Amino acid sequence: MDEIISQIANVGFPAALCIYLLVRVEAKLDSLTASITELTKVIEGIRKA
Repeated sequence: MDEIISQIANVGFPAALCIYLLVRVEAKLDSLTASITELTKVIEGIRKA
């Protein structure tokens, strides 16, 4: 029983931490994608002017 709890602690916490960090990074990537799209539109507008 102690071995099972130890395995959950050793595997469960790092897995939960990775999922948490991936969710945070995904939100940042979405924000960066939106910024790059907006910047592309501005650059295209400058080229046409």
